[in-house]
Amino acid sequence: MKVWLKFFHVFITIAVPLVLLMSAIRLMLTPAFINFEYRLPGFPADVYGFSTADRLKWADLSVQYLLNQEPISFLGDLRLDEVTPLFNERELSHMLDVKILVQRMLTALAVLAGTLFVLCLVFYWKKQAPAFWRAVVSGGWLTLGLLGFILILTFTAFDWLFTKFHNIFFVGDTWLFLYTDSLIRLFPMKFWQDAFTFVGILTGAGALLVILIGSWLAKTPRTTG
Repeated sequence: MKVWLKFFHVFITIAVPLVLLMSAIRLMLTPAFINFEYRLPGFPADVYGFSTADRLKWADLSVQYLLNQEPISFLGDLRLDEVTPLFNERELSHMLDVKILVQRMLTALAVLAGTLFVLCLVFYWKKQAPAFWRAVVSGGWLTLGLLGFILILTFTAFDWLFTKFHNIFFVGDTWLFLYTDSLIRLFPMKFWQDAFTFVGILTGAGALLVILIGSWLAKTPRTTG
């Protein structure tokens, strides 16, 4: 195998899991997922007074903030009543950190997906299309392997996994809140456990799809170029 083929095979293999995972996270950041999650049987009610309608309203605005280009005042101006803000300063600071992380993820997703598309064109131009799809298949299998490990942790040590995730992406204990804080009331631990599972299932389904499609397309006889 030529050197450039080996290099890009490794790149594609690594890029595919990242694209699949970030795409699944993006799909989670939608009103449809939030609506589905809040209406699941057994989803914990808010003992401090938020109704399902309240949660849907405030959660939708919270997710909108993560995806739009508005400043933190988009959330800071929200009020539970005439004087009580929805989020306190600690919560607003965390949401700003999350927005930065989400925006960077979306940029990385666009760059990686665009790069894979360009590489696909290059491989076809070089008459090495089967090599491209073999790399995609390798990425699919790598995705399933990593996903299996993460899902095992989700069901056996979710608190540890959740803590490690936040320790990696956020400074100190800025992500810890009181049970009376709106972020916890809107997004309790059950929400995040289900979110991790949803992202895992969606990523796994995407991995299986690229394995099936990639395997079929890679059957094209090899050519050199």
